[in-house]
Amino acid sequence: MANIFDKWHESLTKTRNVTFGRIANFFGTTEINDDSWDELEALLIQADLGMETTSSIIENCMEKVRKQGLTRTEQLYKLVKEELINLLDQPEEPDLSAEPTVIMIAGVNGSGKTTSIAKLAARYKNMGKKVLLVAGDTFRAAAADQLEIWSKRVDVPIITSNPNSDPGAVTYDGIKSAIARRMDVVLIDTAGRLHTRYNLMEEIKKVYRVADKALPGAPHHSWIVLDATTGQNALQQAKAFQQAVDLNGAILAKLDSSAKGGMAFAIKRQLNLPILYAGLGEGVDDLQLFDRNAFVDGILER
Repeated sequence: MANIFDKWHESLTKTRNVTFGRIANFFGTTEINDDSWDELEALLIQADLGMETTSSIIENCMEKVRKQGLTRTEQLYKLVKEELINLLDQPEEPDLSAEPTVIMIAGVNGSGKTTSIAKLAARYKNMGKKVLLVAGDTFRAAAADQLEIWSKRVDVPIITSNPNSDPGAVTYDGIKSAIARRMDVVLIDTAGRLHTRYNLMEEIKKVYRVADKALPGAPHHSWIVLDATTGQNALQQAKAFQQAVDLNGAILAKLDSSAKGGMAFAIKRQLNLPILYAGLGEGVDDLQLFDRNAFVDGILER
């Protein structure tokens, strides 16, 4: 457990030093006044929490300060930390009991989607699951090649097709193959679509409908991979994908490279989308189940 905590602490160094470090330094022996609230509000917004989330934190903390009769900014530290933790869910490992469990992964190109899929495959394989990858991203020429390289690296089978093939057909074939081969988990890569491209977003809706035809009830999970380094722009991506398909979780990639980890709070509050996993490094084993306490401790350490 200590090693996992250390990994979170190490991976959040950039976020802690660049943005949340200023917030940690804010808590001192000065008296709480109107300027204190203005400064804290500005710091939270700069940390990429967004206006809506920041306003909620400030209002809740002001109410608690009034009720508890607090007078010093150092006394605010615990309150803010509690607010941040409560903004996030503490996920459990997703239900993989369906046979097979079909998981579709969305996200824009460059978000870390393909790498995250490979890391999920390795994680589930280590849990004793038989995993099949499906290269449903036929839009980008190198996508299937990239996923195939990863499939060999983590030693799990993959279903591919020719470039520019119908992604719905690949999805259908992949799920049917998983059923025939008695696989436990099917991870389907979908094209890394720009959330501003209407026609491409319509196509991803079709892929999801085809999954249900291949196996009623599929996909059982629909997750989006978000690049933690893009900050609030990731929130706009998630909104667009959520309107297109029924997302029920997010994977926060490249958290170790980001100074904008604060957008994790906005994703949960504004989209009610739980963060299931976080990428804490480049290694295959560096995709960890999201830990809200380790996350908040890691970004707000004084």
